[in-house]
Formats: sequence, structure tokens, C-alpha cells
Amino acid sequence: MALVNVVNMAVLDNPAPFLSSFSFEITFECLQPLADDLEWKVLYVGSAEDTSHDQVLDEILVGPIPVGINKFVLQADAPDISQIPEGDILGVTVVLVTCSYREKEFVRVGYYVNNEYAEPYEEEVGPPRPLDMKKVRRVVLSEKPRVTRFAIPWGDKEEVSSGQAPQDSSLQENGQEGGQQQQLQQDESLQGQSMEGQMLEDAKGMALDEMGGGDDDIAESEEEDDVSVEGKDMMMEEDVMMGNAVTAAME
Repeated sequence: MALVNVVNMAVLDNPAPFLSSFSFEITFECLQPLADDLEWKVLYVGSAEDTSHDQVLDEILVGPIPVGINKFVLQADAPDISQIPEGDILGVTVVLVTCSYREKEFVRVGYYVNNEYAEPYEEEVGPPRPLDMKKVRRVVLSEKPRVTRFAIPWGDKEEVSSGQAPQDSSLQENGQEGGQQQQLQQDESLQGQSMEGQMLEDAKGMALDEMGGGDDDIAESEEEDDVSVEGKDMMMEEDVMMGNAVTAAME
């Protein structure tokens, strides 16, 4: 049994300029006293083709952790654009929030991120190069994150079966002032796929106009994309609900 459960997460200041910090308001429950701190990390996927462009935006230790409900805001600097291939700055990518105990990751939350140039440009020519990063806007699809949980040993003598598969969940939106709040909802267990990779595969080639949507037709779907833990192939099938949510967030 997990001794720490993330129950809510809100993406604050969204949409935001690309160069601004990420802010996540995280609510979690601790069921028993913990001997060590929790390690929280924010990871930005710089390229779907090469994991060497991934960036750890921040990692912090939080503790001691009192038993009960806890809440804090996790802030992380914007990605270093010098580490992102120029062709991958705009478009859809992924940001991950992970939590570990004693160097064992037990939860991972993945969000789609769309970076767009704020000024009009000719589609055939593309935006002016080099990009003026002050004109790039970041939109986090906070309504439909992908959540994966892992069984880990929480005590000195506790063991976990190596064959146990990670479990996938979704965070359901629960609006709240200061950010879009989500509530964790358990779904199916997954095997063999990479969360980060599958999300990139699903998002590949997507543009906001291709995603579609409007004020009156935001879809409510119970279907979830299969995801699990780490990888790099997350960009390809159109997700109408995702597109509608992004369009609504931008408006």
C-alpha cells in the first residue's frame, strides 16, 4: 500500500509566456509517518527524437512530512532554449512531475504542453528565425494529465514484487480559483509502454487548428490513452478532447 497519494494537482499561471516559470499546486495525503523526505522533480521533454535534450527544471526535497493532507506549490524555471533543437521549440511536447521516496519513484504526472508563436506568420514560411522567445506562449493541457503509479518499498523490510505493473490514472478537472484543479481517478494498469514516449507519439504532428474544438463542444470522454513510464515516442493520433481543452484554455 502506498503511504503517500497525490490527490490533487493544479497548473497555475496557465497559459503563460514560454520564459516564465512553471507552477504546480500539489495536494497529497500521507498515511503514516515517513522516515525520509520526498523528492519532487519537474522534467521537460526537449525533443521527441533524442532524450539527451530532456531537462530537469527543478528537484527539491520536501520534509519532514506530517501525517494527513499536505499542500505546497512546486515552481520550476523555464527550459533552457539553448538545449532544445530549434525545430522542437514550437509545437507539442511534454512536462512531467515526479515524486520519489528513498530514490524510488512512486508517482509520475505527465502534461501535454503546446508552445506557439503569438504573432501571425505565413504557414509556408514559418515564424521569423531566430525565434523571439518573448513572443512564444506556453499552454499546458491541465485538464487531461496522464498519471502513473509504481509500487515501491516504503519500509526497511518491505519488499515489492518485481512483476507488478505500474498503474495508470487520470486527473479529472475540478475548477478552483488560482489554477485548474484536478482530482486523481484510478484507471487501468499498463504494461510495456513508456508514459513520456507514448504521450509524445500521441501528440506528434499536432497543431492547435488540427485539434479543433470550440466554446460549445468541449468533449467529456471516459476513454484514456494508454501510458506508463519513460520513453520517447509520444506524438501521432489526434485527440479531439485534448484539442478542445487546449483551445478552451487559450481562450
